[in-house]
Amino acid sequence: MVIIVGAGPIGLATAIELKRKNIPTKIIERGCLVNSIFHYPKDMTFFSTSERLEIGDIPFISHNPKPTRREALEYYRRAAESYDLDIHLYEEVQDISGQDQSFTIQTDQDSYKASKVVVATGFYDVPKMMDIPGEELDKVRHYYDEAHVYAWQDVLVIGGGNSAVDAALETYRTNANVTLAVRDSQIKESVKYWVKPDIQNRIKNEEITGYFNTDVKEIRKHEVVLDTPKGTKTIANDFVLAMTGYKPNFDLMTSFGIELTDDKDKMPVYDEKTLETNRQGMYVAGVVCGGMDTSKLFIENTRVHAEHIANDIQQKIG
Repeated sequence: MVIIVGAGPIGLATAIELKRKNIPTKIIERGCLVNSIFHYPKDMTFFSTSERLEIGDIPFISHNPKPTRREALEYYRRAAESYDLDIHLYEEVQDISGQDQSFTIQTDQDSYKASKVVVATGFYDVPKMMDIPGEELDKVRHYYDEAHVYAWQDVLVIGGGNSAVDAALETYRTNANVTLAVRDSQIKESVKYWVKPDIQNRIKNEEITGYFNTDVKEIRKHEVVLDTPKGTKTIANDFVLAMTGYKPNFDLMTSFGIELTDDKDKMPVYDEKTLETNRQGMYVAGVVCGGMDTSKLFIENTRVHAEHIANDIQQKIG
């Protein structure tokens, strides 16, 4: 038996590859199926084309060249159903003891035995905190869902990447008074090419107020304090959308016995060919392999992890 921790696209892909090799596999997921994608903005469109998100040789047909969040949720449900994967949702892994060929996985509901373990927990569950006064206020959101709730409100969006740009544009179009605060000198190059001119024009036309080379100094109940190149500026504020990114659950990985490279990069120690970590019999898959650099690994370039892991496990268990 192989236990996979995490029912994201790469966890599902790994289970499919193992099932193709007749290796019994169980997936344990603390949330819903593809939990990270579920928590994306409701109207989000992927940067990738649908075929680059496919797993298990199941065609992903979308209505447009770029699939939506809703289409992706349906696709991965269909993929899991097609292969009749054994998935335990809303069950959290608390401890993994034992050793290679004889692991014990303890969850908040049960205990399981496994010969191998694959950690494919993604990075979307843990937001990068800004560590500034007022970040704990209820009006501060690290996840953006949809724009309607921000209509006619003073909204500060923090960040210069895709999430921040999408949040700024969508809230602006529901008549929010939007300010965008970006630490860098410009919008990130990685912003979707069909969206970037839109945000640039909104800022140029002063429909969205843009502050660059700017840090948020303090968040207060009805205002925020910005540290701009022209000095400190205090503006009225009802909501803060801190689109500052996310990171893997490093505490969880270290509790599983997976070593991390250093305090800065925090990449898990693993064999690049097999994805096996320093803890023999335990593998990592998907974006967790990138540590703090969550911008270089995606579904489309980590799908190959599933095949590498399945091949290595098959070879080792015979």
